[in-house]
Amino acid sequence: MKLIYANLLLSTTTTLRIVLQHPCGVNSFSPSLSSLTHPNNNIAYQRQHFSTSIPSSKSNNNNNSNEQDFTDHAPCFDSICDSDPPTNPSPINTSPGTATLRLGLDSNPTVWSEFGRIASTQPNLANLGQGFPDWLPPKFAVDALVEGVTDVSRNSPHQYTRTAGHGSLVRELAERYGRHLGRELDCMAEVAVTVGASQALFVSLQTLIQPGDEVILFEPFFDLYVNQIKLAGGIPVYVPLTFQPYSPDNDTNGFLSGGEWILESHELEQKITSNTRAIILNSPHNPTGKIFSMEEMECIAHAVRTVAEPRCVVLSDEVYKYIVHSTPDQPAEEFQTTLSNSDTTQHPIPCRGHIHFASLPSMYDRTITISSAGKTFSATGWQVGWAVGPSHLLQPMHQLLPYVQFCASTVLQEALARALPRADEPYEGHASYYAYLKHMYTRKRDTLGAALTEAGFAIPDWDRTAGGGFFIFCRITPQIRALVPAERIDAPNAAAPGGVARLDWALCQWLAEEKGVLCIPATPFFFGGAGEEWGCGGICAGGVL
Repeated sequence: MKLIYANLLLSTTTTLRIVLQHPCGVNSFSPSLSSLTHPNNNIAYQRQHFSTSIPSSKSNNNNNSNEQDFTDHAPCFDSICDSDPPTNPSPINTSPGTATLRLGLDSNPTVWSEFGRIASTQPNLANLGQGFPDWLPPKFAVDALVEGVTDVSRNSPHQYTRTAGHGSLVRELAERYGRHLGRELDCMAEVAVTVGASQALFVSLQTLIQPGDEVILFEPFFDLYVNQIKLAGGIPVYVPLTFQPYSPDNDTNGFLSGGEWILESHELEQKITSNTRAIILNSPHNPTGKIFSMEEMECIAHAVRTVAEPRCVVLSDEVYKYIVHSTPDQPAEEFQTTLSNSDTTQHPIPCRGHIHFASLPSMYDRTITISSAGKTFSATGWQVGWAVGPSHLLQPMHQLLPYVQFCASTVLQEALARALPRADEPYEGHASYYAYLKHMYTRKRDTLGAALTEAGFAIPDWDRTAGGGFFIFCRITPQIRALVPAERIDAPNAAAPGGVARLDWALCQWLAEEKGVLCIPATPFFFGGAGEEWGCGGICAGGVL
């Protein structure tokens, strides 16, 4: 199976950011809030452009040739939404609300709707664009869910629970994060459970941001961040990470090497102003796979302490913290010494290869740590996320949550509370489920990496660069560029940043339409459509056994 998949990659010259997962024919995407920036929201387009090869139960005899081609920005990416679409636009002329105006009224398609459209036309296409696992969660997690569903005791989890988090789950989370952060946490005051990590980020921003406040993002960035900031009335401010190749580029023979992304302190400090309200830190990083080093973490902490105003808060998105497949080269004793010098009440026990930003000196009181169960347990559909932080930052979230939703699913919260202790036990020949997870993703990464290298892409060297998450971020070499038809590059495309299909977009569109491999281009994850300058091409998600 490895050989088959490697041959698929080689024969189609697949591409750049790769989810380390196994494609099982799921033609699905992970839409983000960037897709909300365009208001033509009509299920007619969804049925026309986002259907798969599964036949609809509705009759298709009455084809409406006058059906308007609206872009759907909340499509079903994992199934057919089989409902009757409206065939005519609403006659009511409504005025958009504040949230819609903050997102913008641009009616162009987005990267998600455009590549979803392409996917709908090729049901047998190899989908390397999905951002979630397509295998089942571990058995102990499924067993925990079944136990919760079938619990008929007096305390059965089939009714509403505490809005800020089910008791058994917040106790489990407080105990675990207490170990990681080296302090005793109050489970009722310093933990909030949300509908996924995205909602934890959304509520955090809503409770922090006033109109005109600035929020710093490290570029490239997970595109959801941008519009969540705008929804809160904030202004995104971009701090570019610097790409450093392992070897100098050779313009004579076209040689490009892999490399790593680094944070330069002056780039951060010069973007901090009196209006800076928050810094969003994502490590392991989406989309580059970068793990911020201890030195870079301390650089951020120093800027927060000495450059930013006292009200500046760090939102640390750590959803990939257990998917660290290449650990930093910092000696363990040095790592432990750094943490033990922090203002903790206990000795922190970090996750292997992962640094909790809140464990750094004086940072706990200025950090909201965000995570979820979806990536770790291959259960993104559970949608159980959380925020951990000091009570003065969590209390406003507790206050807002009842007006967002009454509570996250009680059954799923209870299932996770039961599953978490089991993940610490030996699993599939490994010391724990987390050790197994690292081994599995390392194996997938190496197989995909070897195929990409042979195909002509330049990728990171994980013997010298720490890495984590689902993704491999690769450079488009002249060898790969030469394969893309010239007429596709810089061709007009309303969905592409700036309305032009740059190299990464042209490559991904060509692969999807001509080679049967669907990828997601990189330029949407850079401000202003940048990203092609250093050779970063398409982003794709896929897997290997």
